[in-house]
Amino acid sequence: MSDVFFYEAFAEEAEALQRLLPADIPAGYSAATIQESGHAQPPARVISVRTQSQLPPAWAGRLTAILSRSTGYDHLVAYRGAVRGQGVAEVPELGYLPLYCHRAVAEHALMLWLALLRRLPRQRRQFATFQRDGLTGLECTAKVLVVVGVGHIGAEILAIGAALGMTVIGVDRQADRPGVRYADILQALPQADVIVCAMDLNASNRGYFTAELLASAKRGAIFINISRGELSPSTELLAALERGQLGGVGLDVFDHEAVLAGALRAQAPLAAIDDVQARAAIALSLRDDVLCTPHNAFNSVEAVERKSAHSVQTLISLRQSGRFLWSAPG
Repeated sequence: MSDVFFYEAFAEEAEALQRLLPADIPAGYSAATIQESGHAQPPARVISVRTQSQLPPAWAGRLTAILSRSTGYDHLVAYRGAVRGQGVAEVPELGYLPLYCHRAVAEHALMLWLALLRRLPRQRRQFATFQRDGLTGLECTAKVLVVVGVGHIGAEILAIGAALGMTVIGVDRQADRPGVRYADILQALPQADVIVCAMDLNASNRGYFTAELLASAKRGAIFINISRGELSPSTELLAALERGQLGGVGLDVFDHEAVLAGALRAQAPLAAIDDVQARAAIALSLRDDVLCTPHNAFNSVEAVERKSAHSVQTLISLRQSGRFLWSAPG
C-alpha cells in the first residue's frame, strides 16, 4: 500500500512529484478526482487532492492527513465541518500550499484581460476571412484595474497592472499592504475598466458578484476570475454580458466546477447536464467575448516545480512531526 496517493495529478505534475519524492515514501498517482476514480476506500493513509475532488466524510477515520495542492483551503474547511457534523472527534491533519503559484496565476489573469481587451477570440475567428471589422481593441495604459482580494496573488496582479501604466486599486477587508491604494467595492467598480477577482472563498462571500453588485460596475468592464468560481456564479456573469453590463469575461475557475469538469471530461452531451451553473459556464465558453481556461492558471513550469517541491517538503514534515508545514486554519 502507498504511503500517499495523489489524485488530480496531471502528467507533468506526477513526473515532478515522482522525481522529488524520497524513495522511502511510496506513492500512487491518478489524474482522476476521488469521485471519478471509483475508490470506495482511501488507497493510502495520506491522500493529496486539488480542488475538484469531493472528499468523503466517511473516509475521515481511515485517513491520517489530506494535503490539498492548492493555495485555497475553503474545501478543507468545509470537509472539517462535514466530518465534525457527523460526530467524528478526530479530523485528519489538513494542509495546503499557499506560496507556490502567485506569479503564475497573476500572469494568467494578465493574459485573459489582454486577450479580451484586444478581442482575441474574435480575431482568431476572423482570421479565416482576414477581416478587421469589429476588432478594434483597447490598450492598458491609463485604464483602471481593480483587484478584489489583495493577498499574495492579488498584490502580484496589482504590481503587473502598475507596470503596464494602469491605475490600480485594491479592494480588501484588510487594507494592510504598503503602497496599495484601497477603495470600497462600491467606489471601485464604477471606475474599473478591468476587474480581477482574487479573493479567498469563505462562508461569507460565496456568490459575492451578484447581479446587483455587477450592475454597479462601469459599463463594458472586463471581468476576470482566477480564484474561486463560487464567488462569481456563471448565471450572473452570463446575464451581465447579455445585458451589456460587462464587456468581456475571462474565467479560469467555475461555480460547480467539479460537476462541469466531470461532464466535460466525460464529453457528456449538453442535454444530459442538468446543473444550471455548469450549463451557464458552457454557454459562456461559446461566446466571442469570453475566454475560459480549465483551472490552469497555476500551471507554469516554474510553479509546478515549486508546487511539487512544497508538497514533498510538507509531506516530510508530516512524517517527522505529524503536522504539515502549512495547515489549513480552523
